Amino acid sequence: RHGLPLQPFYDLLDAFSQDVTKKRYADFGEVMDYCRRSANPVGLLLLHLYGAATERNISYSNAICSSLQLINFLQDVAIDYHDKDRIYLPQDELAKYRVTEAQIARGDSSGMWKPLMQTQIERARQLLQAGAPLGRILQGRIGLEMRMIIMGGETILRKLHKSGGNVFSERPVLKPGDWVYMLYRALRQK
Repeated sequence: RHGLPLQPFYDLLDAFSQDVTKKRYADFGEVMDYCRRSANPVGLLLLHLYGAATERNISYSNAICSSLQLINFLQDVAIDYHDKDRIYLPQDELAKYRVTEAQIARGDSSGMWKPLMQTQIERARQLLQAGAPLGRILQGRIGLEMRMIIMGGETILRKLHKSGGNVFSERPVLKPGDWVYMLYRALRQK
């Protein structure tokens, strides 16, 4: 009825299938390939539903969706490891910062954990900022929702940064005060 492209659905199914078998990611390229299939299709489908799937908007949406997926990975390092035996942090970067799986298993944020996480946080922030113009391009309700989504990502990144990336003692989440502040800012950014 809406004439949605089928490829994003195939990409999502492919990413879901990969989740069953792939538990580690060798490098950031592999992580981004997963984001391309697990997160970006959602934004693409929404743009199609709103009749706003231009090349520029898709590029902004991909940056936002990938960033949000990375932010989710950062929030859920402990949950992904303990509940799903998954680590989305690139293996080559874990080695570079001398962070081991045993350290993640212990919930140990000492040593080079903070610099590793700050690198991940900054990369996610840059991606989110690269897509942020989409929140001002889209009009009406979808524009407001997009600005709220972007601000939600920014807020979680600030919390991650403030904690030094210590996601083991407390998972950063949006609280009621955050939502009020985000709505205020989103309404002002029209």
